[in-house]
Amino acid sequence: MSPDLPDGAPVIHDLIGIGFGPSNVAMAIALGEHNAGVGRQEAITAHFFEQQPRFGWHRGMLIHDATMQVSFLKDLVTLRNPSSEYSFLCYLQSKGRLIDFVNHKNLFPLRVEFHDYFEWAAAKVDDMVSYGHEVVAVRPVVRDGVIEYVDVTARSGAELVTHRARNLVIGTGLRPYMPEGVDRTERIWHTSELLTRVEALKGSDPSRFIVVGAGQSAAENVAFLHRTFPGAEVCAVFSRYGYSPADDSGFANRIFDPAAVDAYFTAPAETKRKLIAYHANTNCSVVDIDLIDELYRQAYREKVLGTERLRFLGVSRLTEVLEAPDKVLATVESLVTGEKESLEADVLVYATGYRCADGLALLGDVARHCLHDDEGRVRVERDYRITTDPALRCGIYLQGGTEHTHGITSSLLSNTAVRVGEILESIAGRRRAPVAGPRRTSDEIGSAR
Repeated sequence: MSPDLPDGAPVIHDLIGIGFGPSNVAMAIALGEHNAGVGRQEAITAHFFEQQPRFGWHRGMLIHDATMQVSFLKDLVTLRNPSSEYSFLCYLQSKGRLIDFVNHKNLFPLRVEFHDYFEWAAAKVDDMVSYGHEVVAVRPVVRDGVIEYVDVTARSGAELVTHRARNLVIGTGLRPYMPEGVDRTERIWHTSELLTRVEALKGSDPSRFIVVGAGQSAAENVAFLHRTFPGAEVCAVFSRYGYSPADDSGFANRIFDPAAVDAYFTAPAETKRKLIAYHANTNCSVVDIDLIDELYRQAYREKVLGTERLRFLGVSRLTEVLEAPDKVLATVESLVTGEKESLEADVLVYATGYRCADGLALLGDVARHCLHDDEGRVRVERDYRITTDPALRCGIYLQGGTEHTHGITSSLLSNTAVRVGEILESIAGRRRAPVAGPRRTSDEIGSAR
């Protein structure tokens, strides 16, 4: 249990989570289920901070007919605890749709439905989270010569609150990626903000959209804009001949298995690189074959009818973008001939994906105690705990940003339920058998690298 603290000292939690997206919602659920099955002495206390005012997961891409790319069984809990009351099936039962879903004979729910499931699950553990709180500082707390705890300060409006933690679980998710030198504006979008931006266009009469990219989000944006604005031309620009289908065959999908994390973690560096290259087509820059076929049929139909609104500019790239007050001027260059075409559009959409948020950027001075490999990447143990020097005893765990150590599922839903179980077991196990470390002076800790 927590040691006695002087008046005014921050409350101590066994775990503080930064971010409350699906990964840390799953973490909170796992903690709740753990605590329900143990005595008070073994319970793990936790709190989470989330800067959004309420739960939200890719809200800008909740297109009404878009489906998940993972099975509903890869929800927040089932692969860790198939009998959990927080499963997608329990959600369906609570909504009165279980039989309807079974009759639907589909493993892949609508994205809006799975988002509703996430909200339903998050609401069940919302006593553990402070929404509308942005973490602004993480500071070391030295005790007996080591950093035993960290103080986490979060801001909500003008108010600052500080909680103390024995462990951090960083689940700050993904950030939209834009090409270098390109900023998002009212006419230059990232796919992540599609629905919000489109709402502002209602009542106008756009004549052309340009969508750059060849992945699932790019194709979904093309299809959505094409049907939402029946008077507009939609131009898709990509460096391939066309969209490539996602490989969701049974053997290829083994890359998402929990056992694949073990294999990847222990594999030599060259094997890691090969595995990522071999199986990138399960997730990266690929599109569901049904959507590919739908777009191709639509484009062919328009050619037959002589009303081409859907254009695919393949084996091409965008070389220049100029923004005027009421339009965007884009130059598209053929990668084969070098020929350039100028396009005037109302909106340019970049479907350039996401990058993992830099969790270490939040750690301040604490980050100096995190070790890195020869390529400058943070070292991470099998239990998702960052490898640190002996001066830092507080555990720091990553939910995301571990592709180089744990493989392709690092930031995906596929392994979330299993991953949080492994992190929980690590934290609980270390509480049962604390690791002794050298005692060092504050000066030594301050100079550690």
